[in-house]
Amino acid sequence: MTKNTRIMKSFFVLLLLFGIASISKANPYLLDITTGLDGAANTVKGVFSNVSNLVLMVGAIVGLAGGIRVYNKWNNGDQDVQKELIGWAGACVFLLLSGTTLKLFFGI
Repeated sequence: MTKNTRIMKSFFVLLLLFGIASISKANPYLLDITTGLDGAANTVKGVFSNVSNLVLMVGAIVGLAGGIRVYNKWNNGDQDVQKELIGWAGACVFLLLSGTTLKLFFGI
């Protein structure tokens, strides 16, 4: 990128920012946007809490299914029990950690 194109891009970005700032001060109806954004954030938090609990339940079901499958392979004397155990345990840990991490991330 040449120096002139960087200067022109910076100029247009500053012009855009000043234009947005002047429009928002001139029009008081744009201040109602914050009310809408707050409402949307509260709705997402409510829905996300339910989805996060669903992910944790799916993780528990996957854990039970994986445990049964590994137990059957172990009793049958299969050689790849360790590989199967690592795969299912990794899936369960991922589901449990993703649900918990997303709850912490969104502050629920």
